Amino acid sequence: MTQNPAHVAPPNGPMNGPALSRQEFEVLFDRVRAWGRWTPADRGAWARVTPDHVLRAKALVRVGTVVPMALPWNTVPAADNGKPALHYMSGLGDGEAGEPSAYTDFIAADFHGKAVSHLDALSHIAYRGKLYGGRSASEVVDSRGAWFGAVSALGALVTKGVLLDLPTSLGIDWLEPGQAVHAGDVISAEETLGVTIDEGDAVLLRTGHVRRRRELGAWNPDTASAGFHVSAVPLLAERGIALLGGDGDSDVRPSPVEGLHSPVHALAVNAMGVPLLDNLDLEALSAACAEEGRYEFLLVVAPLNIPGGTGSPVTPVAIL
Repeated sequence: MTQNPAHVAPPNGPMNGPALSRQEFEVLFDRVRAWGRWTPADRGAWARVTPDHVLRAKALVRVGTVVPMALPWNTVPAADNGKPALHYMSGLGDGEAGEPSAYTDFIAADFHGKAVSHLDALSHIAYRGKLYGGRSASEVVDSRGAWFGAVSALGALVTKGVLLDLPTSLGIDWLEPGQAVHAGDVISAEETLGVTIDEGDAVLLRTGHVRRRRELGAWNPDTASAGFHVSAVPLLAERGIALLGGDGDSDVRPSPVEGLHSPVHALAVNAMGVPLLDNLDLEALSAACAEEGRYEFLLVVAPLNIPGGTGSPVTPVAIL
């Protein structure tokens, strides 16, 4: 697929607003900051999820439908895949004696981009030189990895997932790139879809990004993508979410905040201690939720155990 500029919203269009100054953002950051709230600190908001949360989420499994949400491993260059993932065969079974023969392969990815479904750990985002909790990023992240907030500290998450299916709520195919989702949109979607975001929940935002790409072709999401406006984050903080994700990277782009390219990342990961799931394929989940008439489910997120890793490729799984 190739980029079609005619189908991309103007980079400086009004859909991503209202604009915020850096000073206004600082007030917002301090409002949602949750430093020092949990032990161990490098699990952040995942520490909200107790065995009781898991048991309540288990009760949402009623029909046994299992929906994985990862994009295919993408080795094809495109407007949204400037650093394609690698996959090649490292063994074809012809160098071994006897039976059985074995076929082996190699994979690798610079996964913090727009083409690989992945989890952002707390070490992924620094703001004003600090990681979540106030640790100096230069002191705990170096060329060997992250020694605070690594993905290996998170473990697995099992909790209630909520799909904020904005196109379904609004009766449209997708949100256009550059369109912001505000707190009022979240509340309206809850009412329309019959869900409530509760403490310890994982919130997944469907903008229709994947469907739009399939039908119209790839574009550069760094230039324009639908996502949350920063003004929606205090509502999510008040609800006490444990995880935020979506079919983009949660930020509306262009950024509405002066001098900040990823303000929702800064608020969620750095201020709130909430890991992010980026680049999910939520189309099958949207269809499954519509068929069941409910937009909540058991969610399982199991990142790779990478000591020092700032995140991990991942295949989240919803079970209805």
